[in-house]
Amino acid sequence: MRTDRPGNNKAMTKIEFKNASGPLSEYATKARKDPVVVYKAGKPFAAVIPIRNADEETLALSTNRKFLKIIKKSRARVKKEGAISASELRRRLDLRK
Repeated sequence: MRTDRPGNNKAMTKIEFKNASGPLSEYATKARKDPVVVYKAGKPFAAVIPIRNADEETLALSTNRKFLKIIKKSRARVKKEGAISASELRRRLDLRK
């Protein structure tokens, strides 16, 4: 394993897939401080990262391709058609905060 500091990014530990033979607990413990990125053929393949301020549902959605596709489509629509603020939505629905 080696620790790199690319640009201004936080330190990360890089390990080649074929050399990643340690127990998962070792990488998870290391990831509490810095992400552990596993490379395969010189390209990022997997990562062990600390989870801070996120619950299980947030984690599941942030890695769900179907959900990410919905978000991407929604953002494109907002960019094209515009959006309204939450306060404007409440006003239109006659909701009081």
